[in-house]
Amino acid sequence: MSASKINFNTAVAIVVANMIGTGVFTSLGFQVLDIQSAFAIILLWVLGGIMALCGALVYGEIGSVYTQSGGEYNYLSKLYHPVVGFLSGWVSSTVGFAAPVALASMALGHYVTGVFPNVQPTVVALFVVVLITVIHATNIKTGAAFQRYATYIKIVFIVLFIIGGFILAKPVPDISFLPNGHTFTDIFGSAAFAVSLFWVSYSYSGWNAAAYISGEIENPQKNVPKSLLIGTLIVSVLYVLLNALFLYSTPTTDLKGQIEIGHISATHIFGTNAGKTMSLIISLLLVSSISAMILAGPRVVASIGNDVQALRLFTKKNKNEVPYVAVLFQSFVSIVLILTAKFNEVLELIGFTLTLFTTLTVFGIFILRKKQRVANETTYKTWGYPITPILFLLINGWILYYGFSSKMQMALLGLALVLAGLPVYFIGKKKQ
Repeated sequence: MSASKINFNTAVAIVVANMIGTGVFTSLGFQVLDIQSAFAIILLWVLGGIMALCGALVYGEIGSVYTQSGGEYNYLSKLYHPVVGFLSGWVSSTVGFAAPVALASMALGHYVTGVFPNVQPTVVALFVVVLITVIHATNIKTGAAFQRYATYIKIVFIVLFIIGGFILAKPVPDISFLPNGHTFTDIFGSAAFAVSLFWVSYSYSGWNAAAYISGEIENPQKNVPKSLLIGTLIVSVLYVLLNALFLYSTPTTDLKGQIEIGHISATHIFGTNAGKTMSLIISLLLVSSISAMILAGPRVVASIGNDVQALRLFTKKNKNEVPYVAVLFQSFVSIVLILTAKFNEVLELIGFTLTLFTTLTVFGIFILRKKQRVANETTYKTWGYPITPILFLLINGWILYYGFSSKMQMALLGLALVLAGLPVYFIGKKKQ
C-alpha cells in the first residue's frame, strides 16, 4: 500500500470498526425497557442488518460513480444541490462523527470504571481521544495499519466471545426466541418497536464509512462497493449473534436501562473476576471504533473546505498528506461533547440527523439512474434495484416518523442543527 492510499482490507476494516462501536454493547438495555419478546428484539437486529445491507448496496453504486472522498456531502451535492450536500457535511463535521467518537469514548470509560472503580471515566475517554488523534493526525499509513490490526483483533475476540458464551452460559429460565403472546403487541401495538429500531439503526451506522474516504482508497470503483458490502455483512451476522447471546445469558431485569451490557453479560457468563477481564477487553475493542471515526470523519470537513473558501483552512495537510487541521477540529468537538453532554441525549440527536441524510442519499439512486441513462457498464449496479432502495426507504421512513413523534424535542434540535448550517453556507459562498 502506498503512503497515500488505503487498500481493500483496510477499507473493510474501517467499515467494520465504524459499525461495531457503542451501539451493540449499550443499546439493548434501552430496548428491553419496553419490549418483552426475545423474538421481537432479534427481529429488530435482523431488520437493522437488512436496512444496512440495502443502504450499502445503493451506496456502492453511487460511490462507484462519484469517487471523491466526502460521503453524503459529495453525493448529495451532485444528486440534488450543493446546499443539500453542505448541510449533510455540516452535520457530519459538527456532530456526525465527533458525537459517536464521544459516545464510544464515554462507553469505554464506563467499562474501564466497572473494572477499576477508582478511575474516572471522563479521564479515560479524553486520554483515548487525544492518543488516537495524534496517531491519525500524523501519518495515514501508520493510522491505516493501526486501524486494520485493531479491527482484526476486535472481530476475533467477538467471535470467541460468542462461541464461548453459548458454550458456557446458563440459559435464562424460559428464554425463547420464538414468537409468543407479547410478540405481536411488541411489534405492532405501540411505538416501542420503531423507537428501538431507531437505536438499532444507530448501532448499524457506519456501514457507509468507506464512502467518506473513497478518494483515498485504491481502485475506488471496485473497492468501495465491495468493502461496504462485505463489512456490513460481517457486522450484521455478529450483531444478531451477540444480542442473542446477551438475551440467552442474562435476565432482562439485569439489563433494563443499563449501558454496560457487555460487562453485565460477561459477568453472568464467566463469573465476576473473568467478567471483569472480559469487560476490560470489550472496552479496548471500542478503541478500534474511535480510531475508524477519527480517520474517516475529517475527510468530510476537508472536502467541504475544497469547495467553500471560508473553510479552506480544513484542507491544510501535513507532509504525509493528512488533513491534520480537520482531524484536530473533529477531536476538539468530541472533547467538548465528552465534557458537557449526556450519553442518551447525544445518541438521540445524531440518530435522527444521520438517518435523515442517509435517507436522502439512498433516494438519490433514482435521480442517479435518470441522470446516467447511458450508464458506464464498468460501474457497480445495485443488486435488487428498485426493491433494495425502496425497502431501505420504507424502514428509514418508519424510523424517522416515530423518532420525530416520540422524541420530538431531540428531533427538532437535530433539525435546528441542520438549518444552522444554512447561514454558514451562504456567508461562505458570498465571500467566495
